[in-house]
Amino acid sequence: MNNLVSCKVLVVGAGPGGYVAAIRAGQLGLDTVIIEGDRAGGTCLIRGCIPSKALIHAASRFEEINAHTGDGKLGILVPQPAQLDMPKLIDWKDSIVALLSSGVEALLKKNKVRQIKGWANFSDAKNCTVDTAQGIVNIKAEHVILATGSTATALPFLPYSENVISSTQALEQHELPNHLVVIGAGYIGLEMGIAYRKLGAKVTFVEGMDSIVPLFDKELTKPVATWLKNHNVEIEYSARAVSVIEHGTGEGATLTYSDKNGIEHSIHGDKILVTVGRRPNTQGYGLANMCVDMDGAFVKVDNQCRTAMKNVWAIGDLVGEPMLAHKASAQGEMVAEIISGLKREFNPSVIPAVCFTEPELVGVGLTAVEAKSQGIETLVGKFPFAAIGKALAMEAGNDGGFVRITARKDNHVVIGIHAVGAHVAELSNQFATAIEMGARLEDLANTIHVHPTLGEATMEAAMLTLGHAIHI
Repeated sequence: MNNLVSCKVLVVGAGPGGYVAAIRAGQLGLDTVIIEGDRAGGTCLIRGCIPSKALIHAASRFEEINAHTGDGKLGILVPQPAQLDMPKLIDWKDSIVALLSSGVEALLKKNKVRQIKGWANFSDAKNCTVDTAQGIVNIKAEHVILATGSTATALPFLPYSENVISSTQALEQHELPNHLVVIGAGYIGLEMGIAYRKLGAKVTFVEGMDSIVPLFDKELTKPVATWLKNHNVEIEYSARAVSVIEHGTGEGATLTYSDKNGIEHSIHGDKILVTVGRRPNTQGYGLANMCVDMDGAFVKVDNQCRTAMKNVWAIGDLVGEPMLAHKASAQGEMVAEIISGLKREFNPSVIPAVCFTEPELVGVGLTAVEAKSQGIETLVGKFPFAAIGKALAMEAGNDGGFVRITARKDNHVVIGIHAVGAHVAELSNQFATAIEMGARLEDLANTIHVHPTLGEATMEAAMLTLGHAIHI
């Protein structure tokens, strides 16, 4: 088979950036083709955001049930500890992924997007071949949207194996390791490590920095560090992985790392999980033949996601930090609209960041320190969940969590909202909306918030910043 396909828009990659771009292009009546070698959904849906949250949810449920053994809790007594069936947990997680992936494919079909399953190889900016199960397909496009995403970064001296695993493999374990050693205490490593600790594994982190999740400041991460300490999770700070010795099937591996003084130590783990970041997918599909400019490891784009080559666009992880699914989706939607003739640019006031740790972390906008570096004088108010009735009723008020608001001193415009606590990820969209719409402290303080809800902490934090919080 040697088919020739022509289209207005060709999307490469069906992740959260690519499939959103294709669906929006289809809605706008553009003749659209999308290429994907794997299932629709990309890293986020198949091996990242969604399956990891499913694992985290199951792990939390397992821990919560076991909290009711012994003398019981909340008047609820579970007579014996819950039993973990890892294969069934993984099967359930996979069923969620399958459901969502098939849903994406249905949405593509509904919007008349042609799907071609295979791997693209570009000979120039607008022409590629796709090796499919049915044969080679040649595609010529007027516009190309590159949405190829990113891949977990491997350490050259720690190649992936049965015992040295990536975050993708961590989501596929059918047997709980007795001891999980995690290299890197960033958001991916912490999410996975905490989930495995809740399931009953011993967990040790080897972190190169002197703090966890450097994306967030130490005031925010303190409740997470406290949880780790209370659950006997060890963290080796300012430590650098050096080498690993494999011990064969079922025998684990021994990691050697050096501390801040250069002294080497060894630690044995049933699995060594490497979570040291992600790199953009720029190899294997002929990017060098497309005459785009690069910005370091990333494809260089302007504020409309245009590359240096006319009518070639790039979005998502491929174009730089933050490497977040919701950024990719927003860029994909925008590019489709620009191609259709609408006037758009990518210029968000904020891109929210969330870490699904225990407790959860949210960062939206500037901290006071970041604002000061830009010459902005600020007012800051921090309100604890310990003073929120709903949090206490949910046992979510004793984890050290809070909402912190940063506003300009001169006009009270909110420029940052950060939070740590149970379920605070669900508040992140309110935070982003407030900053995107230019809310002032008075807007948040005077908006009537439902009682009892966790969101009352946002109102109270604004009131506190103004000097008149009620419940503290």
